[in-house]
Amino acid sequence: QVQLVESGGGSVQAGGSLRLSCAASGRPFRDYAAAWFRQAPGKEREFVAGISWNGGGSTAYADSVKGRFTISRDNAKNTASLQMSSLKPEDTAVYYCAARPYNVKTVAGSYDYWGQGTQVTVSS
Repeated sequence: QVQLVESGGGSVQAGGSLRLSCAASGRPFRDYAAAWFRQAPGKEREFVAGISWNGGGSTAYADSVKGRFTISRDNAKNTASLQMSSLKPEDTAVYYCAARPYNVKTVAGSYDYWGQGTQVTVSS
């Protein structure tokens, strides 16, 4: 079992920045890929960014956030982070941290563990 707790959400104006953090506990976090998904009201949960289990390995981003968001992890601290810059109103959503063994997938159903989510609101 892996427990995930997100933090760092909030409200920001368009063009601003936020940093989300995901704290993991339970099984060794280094064995899991970490990803961020988001869900806006009335929409399906969508993949935002992911990083593979070995940290220095591959990352993946949704086209909508490429060049604006950066995912990273610190296996020694059992954390994953999402640095969000140049935020847009369409980035408004609940952001979820998720984990699955080893490699990143972009489908939400591929993830075994989820946090409770943190709200990000971007005003124009």
